[in-house]
Amino acid sequence: MTTLSILFEDNHIIAINKQCGDIVHGDKTGDKTLGDAVKDYIKTRYNKPGNVFLGVTHRLDRPTSGAVLFAKTSKALSRLNELFKEEHAIHKTYWAITDKKPEPLSGQLNHWLVRDTRQNKSFGYSTEHKDSKKASLSYNYLGSSDKFHLIEIELYTGRHHQIRAQLAAIGLHIKGDLKYGFPRSNHDGGIHLHARKIEFTHPVTGEDISVIARPPADPVWDFFVKLVDA
Repeated sequence: MTTLSILFEDNHIIAINKQCGDIVHGDKTGDKTLGDAVKDYIKTRYNKPGNVFLGVTHRLDRPTSGAVLFAKTSKALSRLNELFKEEHAIHKTYWAITDKKPEPLSGQLNHWLVRDTRQNKSFGYSTEHKDSKKASLSYNYLGSSDKFHLIEIELYTGRHHQIRAQLAAIGLHIKGDLKYGFPRSNHDGGIHLHARKIEFTHPVTGEDISVIARPPADPVWDFFVKLVDA
């Protein structure tokens, strides 16, 4: 677990720029979670005795990077949980670097996802299947390098491996994502899928909050950040 990159913090919530490899929820590996690291930070930073409260409001896949939101109070947690259940109450924007351009260059994807727990993988279908869940997102092509393509995605539902599975269903593979068809892994075991932005109304103060996370520092991400900012 590396040094925390804090994107936003007040008395009620804290947002972290998660690095590839960090886990949000505990799993069978028993590795220290990002939540554990945030608790340690709060305990030390504010000299808090005893146990520190921290609520996990959503998750990112272990190989994915980007903005993750935690609640520092039970009031904030319950209200954020309600916001995450409401359609369009929380806007989540992702960046994905893929091996192909999408056709058309922008649009909406709607699939029925079936989760295979044995493979820890989801499969997208154009029609409803047994035990499937509806998954929706919109995407917009932002630019290309000589080998790769940057796509911005707005997520409307929160399904298991949703972006990875839906892009694979239309023949696009995220750089480094062996599980969903990219031929080579990244050196750090991560994938080039990044939670770029979370926008929401603060659950306690009522302010409009926009949290933006810079992608990891590597030559491919650096190229596309410069391209978009140019």
